[in-house]
Amino acid sequence: MAEGRGFGKTILLGDQFVLDEVPAIVSSISYETVTTVERIDGEGWVLRDERIEVPGYKQSKKAQQAQSIDRVLEVMGVDVKKTPIRITVGGTLLAGSGVGASAAICVSLARALDAEFQLGCSIEEINRAAWQGEFPYHGVASGVDNTASTYGGLLRFWLKDGQQNFERIKSPEAFEVVLANSGVSVNTAALDEFIDAQKTGDPELFAARLGTITAQGLGMQKALEAGDLRTVGRIASDNHQLLAEMGMSHEILDGMCRTALENGAFGAKVTGGGRGGYMVSITPGRELQDAVAAVFEKAGHKVIRATIGGS
Repeated sequence: MAEGRGFGKTILLGDQFVLDEVPAIVSSISYETVTTVERIDGEGWVLRDERIEVPGYKQSKKAQQAQSIDRVLEVMGVDVKKTPIRITVGGTLLAGSGVGASAAICVSLARALDAEFQLGCSIEEINRAAWQGEFPYHGVASGVDNTASTYGGLLRFWLKDGQQNFERIKSPEAFEVVLANSGVSVNTAALDEFIDAQKTGDPELFAARLGTITAQGLGMQKALEAGDLRTVGRIASDNHQLLAEMGMSHEILDGMCRTALENGAFGAKVTGGGRGGYMVSITPGRELQDAVAAVFEKAGHKVIRATIGGS
């Protein structure tokens, strides 16, 4: 029996447009998915999913999850007809749209398989196997979520001519954020069709918006490196307004972002694919983090307190 782990993540900017070569600013969070693999009698694989979840999330992803597991097994060359296995999934990461729940499963599964079958995979090979496992969930997977889940830390991730690239962002100090779930689960693969419709419907407007988001990303990276969290928050909120104009938010998420700002957050925006799932609030300091989190918890939202950046 062997165990593997994968971090959750939050994207501060560039969430939905990585495939259009817009850089994303992404951070792992300390909450993890833990996957255990053990050999059993029989044939094939069986799954025991013990993750805590946003109600209905696991059922809505069940078919995609099965396809993802098959794909990771194939990529890693594990033949479960010859060596059947039980896969048990748990950990501290709340399963819901927007925090890299699918990527965390893929990374943790790849690591558990590597350990159980002594495959000798490098971290790059683990990341690539997890990326392949992401396709059933996303249609076409950019690689941003699994990269954050595999490597951890605060990163700038981008695609160029189909090649995945990332660099670490060094901020002077770590800072607190609050992620709160809207309760709305999203079919991430369907988001690609929604974005493609905008791309073909008004190409000039779409290109202009991507240019704005790219500039926002550069500004946020500079602010993070300078420790200017007020500017980080302002850019996050500006980005949310643009995403809302593009139909990438949800009325519940819009209200949650307003609530965060009214309670002192430096900025707030939808995180992940959008149209549901999580939002993220920039809340430096434990006192502010707890105050904003408490408001969401009182309203019945699932909340993640996280600390990102720094060393």
